[in-house]
Amino acid sequence: MATAIAWPGGAFSCTRTSSLPIRRISSLSSAGVVKQSRFLRVSRIASSCGVLFRDVRCDATMAGKESPLEKSATMNNMNLLVVGPGVLGSLVGRRWLEQYEGCKVVGQTNTTNRHEELLSLGISPITKDMQSGDKYPYVIFCAPPSGSQDYVREVRAAAQRWDGEGSLLFTSSSGVYDVHNNGLCDENAPIIEKGKSPRLDMLLNAEEEVLKVGGNVVRLAGLYTRDRGAHTFWLQKGSVDARPDHYLNLIHYEDAADLCIAILKKKIREQVFMGCDNTPVTRQDIMDITLQSGKFKGGFRGFTKSEGPLGKKMNNNRTREMVEWQPQYHSFGDFINRN
Repeated sequence: MATAIAWPGGAFSCTRTSSLPIRRISSLSSAGVVKQSRFLRVSRIASSCGVLFRDVRCDATMAGKESPLEKSATMNNMNLLVVGPGVLGSLVGRRWLEQYEGCKVVGQTNTTNRHEELLSLGISPITKDMQSGDKYPYVIFCAPPSGSQDYVREVRAAAQRWDGEGSLLFTSSSGVYDVHNNGLCDENAPIIEKGKSPRLDMLLNAEEEVLKVGGNVVRLAGLYTRDRGAHTFWLQKGSVDARPDHYLNLIHYEDAADLCIAILKKKIREQVFMGCDNTPVTRQDIMDITLQSGKFKGGFRGFTKSEGPLGKKMNNNRTREMVEWQPQYHSFGDFINRN
């Protein structure tokens, strides 16, 4: 039972947590005159509101504002560990700090090469061999398989750093979906059978490690920025030995970061999400948009294959509804036109 108590300069509430006798608490006004406060039941010493009351637990804050201790506790509850703070992980960390000022974001790397850069972003860097026993309410694993000799073990180790309170998220790839021939693909589409691709096997095994402890997975489509992605690679390559009519699915890095944060904040358990802009494009579409924009230079000459496997057309409406997220850039063309 919560009881509101008047106090010079503000008010706070206290909660009955024991059946000890009712006591009357007296307080001094600013003029030094003793005033009688309300009756309340008492339990234990609490000092988080800045005034010591014996056997009283403060559940609200002085004058409607958080005390420093309470604010610190709140921010600690929003601390985030980013395993693999590369382009995507760094964006997640920066945006998290913008939304939860005063919390701590830790970026775990394999080496110290980018530690100064991470510090400049407000992210506290550590290497994986510097790990302490600290646990975090929010953990996101963004590191690719290419940077690890035992990827699944490292994902398992990251999951063990989660305290089970906020959310654990693993960023996987939409490549695990077993959909071809430019077919439709949503969150419930079948996945590739294990044994066909060592890389995809690693991703699927890593997903299982996260899901079994209550974490979530987001399978991301092709990530890009203005100067990073398939379009820049093909510009440099010139002739590309691939089919031009193969459909690809994309999501801008910033939208992917915002999606990851939306999933983390929902505190959903054991779900698989999909990250894409819902506007599938062919390889030829991507290069037409790139070249016609007049914003890029390169020696792209074309795609040379007319046979071979085709892609898929992804739709993540279920994800958007579950986490209340929409991309800033609704297509690759939308991004290029606006930037």
